[in-house]
Amino acid sequence: MGKNLTTRSEDYSKWYNELVVKADLAENSGVRGCMVIKPYGYAIWEKMQAALDRMFKETGHQNAYFPIFIPKSYLSKEASHVEGFAKECAVVTHYRLKNAEDGSGLVVDETAKLEEELIVRPTSETIIWDTYRRWIQSYRDLPLKINQWANVVRWEMRTRLFLRTSEFLWQEGHTAHATREEAVEEAETILGVYTQFAEGYMAVPVIRGTKTASERFAGAEETYCIEALMQDGKALQAGTSHFLGQNFARAFDVQFDTREGDRDFVWATSWGVSTRLMGALVMTHSDDNGLILPPRLAPIQVVIIPIYRGEEQLVAISDAARPVMEALRQKGISVHYDDRDTHKPGFKFNEYELKGVPVRLALGPRDLENGTFEVARRDTLEKEVVKADAVVDHIAALLDAIQENIFQRALAFREARITPVDSYEQFREVLEAKGGFLSAHWDGTEETEQRIKEETKATIRCIPLDPKPDPGRCMVTGKPSPYRVLFAKAY
Repeated sequence: MGKNLTTRSEDYSKWYNELVVKADLAENSGVRGCMVIKPYGYAIWEKMQAALDRMFKETGHQNAYFPIFIPKSYLSKEASHVEGFAKECAVVTHYRLKNAEDGSGLVVDETAKLEEELIVRPTSETIIWDTYRRWIQSYRDLPLKINQWANVVRWEMRTRLFLRTSEFLWQEGHTAHATREEAVEEAETILGVYTQFAEGYMAVPVIRGTKTASERFAGAEETYCIEALMQDGKALQAGTSHFLGQNFARAFDVQFDTREGDRDFVWATSWGVSTRLMGALVMTHSDDNGLILPPRLAPIQVVIIPIYRGEEQLVAISDAARPVMEALRQKGISVHYDDRDTHKPGFKFNEYELKGVPVRLALGPRDLENGTFEVARRDTLEKEVVKADAVVDHIAALLDAIQENIFQRALAFREARITPVDSYEQFREVLEAKGGFLSAHWDGTEETEQRIKEETKATIRCIPLDPKPDPGRCMVTGKPSPYRVLFAKAY
């Protein structure tokens, strides 16, 4: 199986697009801007979903499901929210088609116009808070911690598989609390969950922080985020958690009887990650040979490829492989035995290298004689020969080593690309020559932030959580600045 991938150094964007398609993760669909997630790609998403779902439930959340359609009047109730999403909304105006009178095909039936237009959800705050008004009456009903696994639609003009599509899959949490402090604590707790998932499962190091006012979620008082760095030096927002204050409770009149006998509006959060994480996974670790998947998210952690001539050799090799597969599965390790007779071993080696399977075992007649397996690891492409009676324990340890190695490799890459800069001239030079995160002083104004964005295409990715006091002067205006923030070009 020839990979024929464009190299990263040649054209990073093209390399990414080719890899997503050739590794069978996803493809463009017949609907402009929408993708088909293929079984191998969806299997990775399922493992992401399972890990996150378990973590959410361990922190006291329950799953529910809300409608995909939102009355337009709901979206209009929270002013900054509607302003933030209005340009991306898909709108349903009619509920029936009919055959054209001239026989040219189907047309909209103008007699079937909806009394109120419906928005295909870009996010679900409004429909959920309308529901919460009926669910919340007293402090006894709080906290309410709900998560939804769903699809959303944001009408994008420029799309790229996983990173930006008109429809994508995600989870969105929506919680209600009796006090401001509880809601802030919830938003920060979820940021911790996202960080733990990104680093512990995806092996993607992230920087935690808050967004500037202009970059906050529409309708939020504070947006917490995790930011990752891709191999081309661009940042990618990997997850966000929002403290919404009482904005949505006031918009939808969600009040409760307090312990003290008063009436008050509830305090809210919302938070989400999406299939954009699939793009982060590809771009953080993969190389010119294909995907490199962290073992904890790989659909196939170990593949065994028999090398044989004739049915007799295949039977003998299969008999030797079977107890190893059973022992691996008992350890919770997913293993695939590829005995297809339609492809040669070299083709299979290339295929699983392209698909990022962490460990590959080869077993041939000579290995049978010697009681060994050839073990190859995807992250370093190193091979070794291991005795059959030791191979199961060896693989279990090797998978942990691969998970740690690719995290440390990504961490070292990121750390080498965080550059403190003190002047706007230096900022521009480093941004173009090196990229990555630029740590710089900023005067805190939206005007300066917007000027930097317009002139360099770099944005403030985050204000690091609990920034260390580091008084200085804004690199653009020279005004006082209490600490540095992180800039980068971003996806």
